Amino acid sequence: MSLIASLVEDEWLKTPRIIEAFKKIKRLDFLPAAPFGGEPRPLYGREENKNLAELNEALSIGHGQTISQPLVVAFMLELLQPEPGEKILDIGSGSGWTTALLSEIVSNKGNGKVIGIEIIPGLKDFGEKNVAKYDYVSRGIAKFICADATEGYKSEAPYDKILASASARDEIPKAWKEQLKIKGRIVMPINTSIWLFVKKEENDFEKTEYPGFIFVPLVKK
Repeated sequence: MSLIASLVEDEWLKTPRIIEAFKKIKRLDFLPAAPFGGEPRPLYGREENKNLAELNEALSIGHGQTISQPLVVAFMLELLQPEPGEKILDIGSGSGWTTALLSEIVSNKGNGKVIGIEIIPGLKDFGEKNVAKYDYVSRGIAKFICADATEGYKSEAPYDKILASASARDEIPKAWKEQLKIKGRIVMPINTSIWLFVKKEENDFEKTEYPGFIFVPLVKK
């Protein structure tokens, strides 16, 4: 059984538009030439990486960062519930995989936009090149910024949704709350839990915790 089929069967993937994005956006396209460090190979190593892409586990992409476990990405996107036409901030964009998944969803019959923000310059470039294998960058759907994500990205605010793939310590950054629209959602890890925040009013958030996850920490300047 394929990885995606198993995620659907085990009900990690449920929503049709998210399932279709997983089918179109190949995780293989977001793996580096040298997955676990070392000198880059002359060829992309697509055949060598194919088996790695089907593993339901996080994989190293260098710089002490990972491309997240597919099960976790599926779980977080189901909580986020991205919709066509929305503007989404993707924090800790890393390999660009989540940015591409979100770009596929928001651009389907809509004019949405995804801002991928990454603090590590090499990873920002890596993610942008990976997403450019599709047409989201050239169409202006996906945009990449190299910056400290704890401040959000004010010039494109407000956002319908915010996704973070690195763990904050103890609390959600204030800027993320301020840059989110009313009724918007934030899905993010704090310590060892994934949290869903739904903005009811300007200073009123509904919060739900899902414990038992491990993420790389949110890198700050």
